[in-house]
Amino acid sequence: MRKFYILSLLLTGCLLAGTVLASDESATKEECVIKCHEAAALVNSKGLEEAIKQIGNPKGPFVWKDSYVFLMNMDGKMLAHPFQPELTKQPHVLLMTDPTDKALFVHFVNLARTVGHGWVEYMWPRPGKSTPSKKLTYIYRVPNQDVFVGAGVYVGGMVY
Repeated sequence: MRKFYILSLLLTGCLLAGTVLASDESATKEECVIKCHEAAALVNSKGLEEAIKQIGNPKGPFVWKDSYVFLMNMDGKMLAHPFQPELTKQPHVLLMTDPTDKALFVHFVNLARTVGHGWVEYMWPRPGKSTPSKKLTYIYRVPNQDVFVGAGVYVGGMVY
């Protein structure tokens, strides 16, 4: 009986610890804005080539929790993506749509061109997953450049 009691305490402790850790693994909107501004500063200070290298690195400084920064140009070409580098091999990604037929990359480019920053909602798989989840991504045009960065948060439990 005592072994059962100790085992149940250990299991409860593990479950509680797992819940706390899991809640800490989700990026916040504020972190996305900060990381985008840091990535934009990198483009302007170190140049596009170095920024592509760092942003495209899945173990680099622009990957955290369940989020990451990506880099695109104003023609819709993906320049750096840490989890889907195959996107960088295409001439552009403007024709790609999410499962709801939203042309998300067209929205990104239009937002970067017109306002220069803002949020876009769409469906996209979490890193390491194949099933799309609702995502809200911050887009930020790099000052004095024809490129922009983006980073997003996954909105749990909601499907549209």
